[in-house]
Amino acid sequence: MSETSQSAAPQTLSIRRPDDWHVHLRDGEMLQAVVNHTARQFARAIVMPNLRPPITSVIQAREYRSRILEALQPDRKERFTPLMTAYLTETIAPAELEQGFGEGVFTAAKLYPAGATTNSDAGVRDLRHISAVLETMERIGMPLLIHGEVTDPAVDIFDREAVFIEEHLRPLLQRHPQLKVVFEHITTAEAAAFVAEGPSNLAATITPHHLHINRNSLFQGGLRPDFYCLPVAKRERHRLALRAAATSGNPKFFLGTDSAPHPRGAKESACGCAGIYNAPYAIESYAQVFDEEGALDRLEGFASEFGPRFYGLPLNEQRITLQRKETEVPGLMELSNGTQTPTVLVPFHAGEVLHWQLAA
Repeated sequence: MSETSQSAAPQTLSIRRPDDWHVHLRDGEMLQAVVNHTARQFARAIVMPNLRPPITSVIQAREYRSRILEALQPDRKERFTPLMTAYLTETIAPAELEQGFGEGVFTAAKLYPAGATTNSDAGVRDLRHISAVLETMERIGMPLLIHGEVTDPAVDIFDREAVFIEEHLRPLLQRHPQLKVVFEHITTAEAAAFVAEGPSNLAATITPHHLHINRNSLFQGGLRPDFYCLPVAKRERHRLALRAAATSGNPKFFLGTDSAPHPRGAKESACGCAGIYNAPYAIESYAQVFDEEGALDRLEGFASEFGPRFYGLPLNEQRITLQRKETEVPGLMELSNGTQTPTVLVPFHAGEVLHWQLAA
């Protein structure tokens, strides 16, 4: 970039306070360690229900929401709202979802194909077994959030999202044409095209890490467990397709970090856990992508407007300011968790310098 273009580039950016439409806050000590990173920048967050045991009832969701609120720093308790979700099992009662949605406890319900990702063993093995649940959700306008991968071991891990679209998502939308669906953390050009060309009741979230890394990143200089997530990062052409979708201004695509913390030891174990902890610098990470793509003027729509409009929620009135300033991301973070032993996590962009910073 020339000196002239650098001087002409905006040095600050003010946008409505954004929302995170997909985040894992965990529970217990991990919740205590991570929740304030999300609350620092986001006004609301769709909280994933894949705890042990999973959140399948209104009572469990209320109790989990209370634990989240209790873990917030005092200055963030009034500024951050956790939006709770129900974990779909093949035995969950439609009436439970309808009650929770009607009472404002459940904002949406999450579909995990059984065995697809962390704590998904209690998920759905056959969509036909939850037909009554989906019919109820379609009738009451409750969004369905989908981890869109097949789990058939015969399908290559890099093809599982594309296969899911053809074998499950396309037929699902045909059977339930009015069902609001969010295809979460999409990773492929096929998914971006399917959502863009699909009906108005279909949308997608895109993570910061899938905008920055491709599958080669997993092996640069050796095996990089902190870049392992599910769905796994794909080829470079898919990363570029996601960047084009996110920065397009198409309201079907909006922000969802899929921030998924695991302790350092769990990432480096013999069977390392899938998940990238991007919450500490999420909005800075997105801003860098939009800046690189010459689309800073479209960041507010992606981060702060398209999600609430899809969910039928009001836009945030508060604003945040991003400033063009180098931000050094630490290699490790030792986070207080209410015990004497801190939780050690590796943040996304560890050891890198980002070029944007969220102003205090």
